[in-house]
Amino acid sequence: MRLDQFIANSTELSRKEAKRAISQGQVTVNEQTCTGANTKLAGHERVALSGTPLTLPGKRYLMMNKPAGVVSATTDSDHPTALDLLPANLARNLHIAGRLDADTTGLLLLTTDGQWSHRIISPRTDCPKTYRVTLSEPLSTMAVRKLQQGVYLHNEPKPTRPAQVAILEERIIELTISEGRYHQVKRMLAAVGNHVEALHRLRIGGVTLDPELGPGGHRELTREEKDSLA
Repeated sequence: MRLDQFIANSTELSRKEAKRAISQGQVTVNEQTCTGANTKLAGHERVALSGTPLTLPGKRYLMMNKPAGVVSATTDSDHPTALDLLPANLARNLHIAGRLDADTTGLLLLTTDGQWSHRIISPRTDCPKTYRVTLSEPLSTMAVRKLQQGVYLHNEPKPTRPAQVAILEERIIELTISEGRYHQVKRMLAAVGNHVEALHRLRIGGVTLDPELGPGGHRELTREEKDSLA
């Protein structure tokens, strides 16, 4: 890692501000002043800024209750992003493990741990995701059976994996799937002649959205929650 990147990641300084501090002689590496922003660090060096020792933050794991109208992206020029809802120092280096459409609400996982997020989104893993789905009309018994068996999506040669379906109200169901195809829930319901009016993600694997989190709210995952997806 470059020295300026280390400073930016371990403080609230921007990369530009970190470079300025380095060039002004405010940074020491192993008790020696270092003015080279591109100095490579092996990971065991003692780095200090104005005499204050610095350490990189540990890996972070968060859940968010994503509101409608927010995109699952790190940056977007036209729409607010999930990371825009977080303090700048907390959002730094986070990425999203399992995106949601802009109009879909509910559980979003954010992390700095690439291997952990890969296990969640990889098509090779069987990580179930549960959604509360509001439909335009009641789901027929035949449609439930088709979803439970797997359905063919438009222009795709293979059927979906079998889904779990629970009827909550006349037009509200819980649907659990273990894939992540493009717009999968909406396309599955369209394949059985229905239409999704609202979609809310409740669970990913063993992690359930905290009911205390309002729209846009977030918190750190507990160790048990994080480990359940490891």
